[in-house]
Amino acid sequence: MQWRGRRQSNNVSDRRGSGGGGFPGGRGGGMRIPIRAGGGGGIGFLLIIGAMWLFFGINPLALLGMDDGGGQQQTSSTGPGIQGTPDETDDFIATVLADTEDVWNARFQAMGETYPEPTLVLFTNSVSSGCGFAGSATGPFYCPADQSLYLDLGFFRQLAQDLDAPGEFAQAYVIAHEVGHHVQNVTGILPRTQRVRQQMSQASANRVSVLTELQADCYAGIWAHDVGGLGYLEAGDIDEALNAASQIGDDRLQRRSQGEVVPDSFTHGTSEQRQTWFRRGYENGDMEACDTFEGQL
Repeated sequence: MQWRGRRQSNNVSDRRGSGGGGFPGGRGGGMRIPIRAGGGGGIGFLLIIGAMWLFFGINPLALLGMDDGGGQQQTSSTGPGIQGTPDETDDFIATVLADTEDVWNARFQAMGETYPEPTLVLFTNSVSSGCGFAGSATGPFYCPADQSLYLDLGFFRQLAQDLDAPGEFAQAYVIAHEVGHHVQNVTGILPRTQRVRQQMSQASANRVSVLTELQADCYAGIWAHDVGGLGYLEAGDIDEALNAASQIGDDRLQRRSQGEVVPDSFTHGTSEQRQTWFRRGYENGDMEACDTFEGQL
């Protein structure tokens, strides 16, 4: 992906080293992952559980309506002057976020609407969000309550080393997927899925969660379509995104972690489904082609 020397987003909040913090009153809390060591090498128990439940997804408290924000944490906004790491990851993230802003601002404007740009929060180890408290094992997530994306950059190392999904565009796919949840939120899809899931059995609620995640994959594909139209894609970029989508399919994660696949427990979709919907968004470039729900909401 050609990203150097281009606009970087101002909507990045750097909370790394702040210690995360918590919420007063004992409410919030996020999905609390058991602090238990993983066996042997590879991804380990902690990462697998986080990946299975919240990989690239929505904080479960938001879907359940338990999105109490509690106290606000002081943050420092960063933009073009964000301090880059040796491998320029910070600058890359700010540029990818800027690209999502350009893509969705243009698309919302074409619909006669205004796109409220989300904030991307960088954190280390743990963080307080409007949807509760989360640790790094949760994986990247989007919180509808504060319209923010949350990312511990250590996840990118895990993506490449433990999940066999290296490459800058694999990382860009992660960000674009979470932004896809933001698009769902501001268009009213997430609130509807929240209401519907509360009235369902767990298995049925999981199926709605899968449809929600697949649509976010499709929206990530739309972003890739528009970025490609601007000439920023390079050979192999789409393959990196498709590989990442495959590596974090529920079936592959479950087979890796527990040796068997339990479809009723899927929350994000199979490897094939995730690839299919990303590819559909990329090839069609049409939001209507991303209707995973097909009138079910």
